[in-house]
Amino acid sequence: MKRRDITKIASLALAAGIVAGINAAPAAAQANAMEKCYGIAKAGQNDCAAGPGTSCSGSSTRDYQGNAWKLVKKGSCERIETPKGNGSLTPIER
Repeated sequence: MKRRDITKIASLALAAGIVAGINAAPAAAQANAMEKCYGIAKAGQNDCAAGPGTSCSGSSTRDYQGNAWKLVKKGSCERIETPKGNGSLTPIER
């Protein structure tokens, strides 16, 4: 086999590998997709956003606070049950 043919085959194999890697990346990102779920965090265990005057993570002041959220697996939020009701994808009055 000529050197030029070997170089051409190697280039094609490299390009195919790169394309396969790029196409696999979105699937990996979707497998770990997360969403904000409001009203499910215990006091001090929220991931962020616990209302005015709070800094962020761990700042919720009461259990299941409606404006405090935790990250959960995408699609599971509204099925999470608490003593005050199910989780919500948007802030809720509690």
